[in-house]
Amino acid sequence: MRKHQFMKIISVLLALILLLVLGAVSISAAPSTTKSVKEVYVGGMPFGVKFNTEGVFVVGFCDVEVNSAGQKTKVNPARDAGIHLKDVITHVNQTPITSAEDLTGAVSKSQGKTLTLTVKRLAQVASKNDSKSKTRPELHPETLTLQITPVLCATEGVYKTGLWVKDSGAGIGTVTFIVPGSNAFGGLGHGICDSDTGELVPMQRGQVMDVTISGIQKGLSGTPGALKGYFAPGKVGSLLNNTSCGVFGVYATLPATAKQKVQLADRSEVEEGEVTVLCTLDDGQMGSYTATIGRIDRQATGSKCFTITITDPALLAKTGGIVQGMSGSPILQKGKLVGAVTHVLVNDPTTGYGIFIENMLSAADMPMQLAA
Repeated sequence: MRKHQFMKIISVLLALILLLVLGAVSISAAPSTTKSVKEVYVGGMPFGVKFNTEGVFVVGFCDVEVNSAGQKTKVNPARDAGIHLKDVITHVNQTPITSAEDLTGAVSKSQGKTLTLTVKRLAQVASKNDSKSKTRPELHPETLTLQITPVLCATEGVYKTGLWVKDSGAGIGTVTFIVPGSNAFGGLGHGICDSDTGELVPMQRGQVMDVTISGIQKGLSGTPGALKGYFAPGKVGSLLNNTSCGVFGVYATLPATAKQKVQLADRSEVEEGEVTVLCTLDDGQMGSYTATIGRIDRQATGSKCFTITITDPALLAKTGGIVQGMSGSPILQKGKLVGAVTHVLVNDPTTGYGIFIENMLSAADMPMQLAA
């Protein structure tokens, strides 16, 4: 009996660990757990992330010039092998790779011999009702085995495959909320995406760093602005999941700026009208700024749930409106956390989009009662 009870406890603990580490995405149109939440620490502080991808992420192709029958011609072994943009290469000849250098080294050592690549690819599964439904088509991962034969580059004298890949990245955003007790947090309100493809970066794990905002590039019509800053030395937490509705992780200790606890608002409570946006500018102080919500889409499951327009004269004077780095800035209405700033309209920096807070928590697979 004791052995049975011990194994049951172990099973429960393993399940909880997997839930935290894997952070599986589960977005529903109207999560039913929202009303059980009492409060979270509201964010508004900047944070930095440094992350590594799972394997290497294919972001482009570059033809290789080779000598063929006495003439120079261009070929692309990667395309010929059937590799696609957004593929993730995880193994070469069954050996795991974790960086672009690993792939380059394997190609160089091949001396032109065929390599076996293990590739992960997200395949779209169409639904019969896709044309009528607002829901995005489902994506399911496939694992493929592809053969690629590197070629000797005529201009550089080294073996190449014609691939451009990415294995790491860094960026600045704003924390939206922190869960009391666990120090789990969510930020950005949208995913970290590849600048070339616009797709989510398949992050393996990342480091969370403190950030000092040192300057502001003011947003103008046609030219998005940005918060400029630098990372403080040392890791303050771990980034565990990158989703289309935000990034999620855990702080080692509760940030000193996390002082205010607020209740969360169900999407049905969000109203058009005045709200408060919290963010930190180059004075290093977290500020409260006025804005208005409009055009609410209560069925939205992504990161564009409503429009938000900055009205605060002080914020408009400093930033011109919404700028890069403000993504994740908490939005408060009637004292409750309703969501976060996510995007800016390129032609009107005063206006952008926001996400419902329940979409963020649902994307993190974080039952909202855990925040109580």
